[in-house]
Amino acid sequence: MMQIKADAFQKEVMESKVPVLVDFFATWCGPCQMMGPVLEQLQAEYGEKAKVVKVDIDQAMELAQKYKVMSVPNMIFFKDGKVADSVIGAVPANVLKEKMNQLL
Repeated sequence: MMQIKADAFQKEVMESKVPVLVDFFATWCGPCQMMGPVLEQLQAEYGEKAKVVKVDIDQAMELAQKYKVMSVPNMIFFKDGKVADSVIGAVPANVLKEKMNQLL
């Protein structure tokens, strides 16, 4: 799973040909750490059909502000460069899969 900074967001998320799940997280956030393995598993399952990327809100504050990230983990789904859905907080993998499947 790729961790990106603000300068790569345009290319990796907005210009992506496949749906993208962006995990806005913080290194100090316990629930964010819990979601790590779940997101790794999702990336492995979807392979080339979708992308999962992580954005550290402490290193990309302008992105966090732009997408109104007030708490973490905050997972935002993008399709065709637009916000399609979001989930706030630690959730089971099936919740994320359901939302991702709707975008495929």
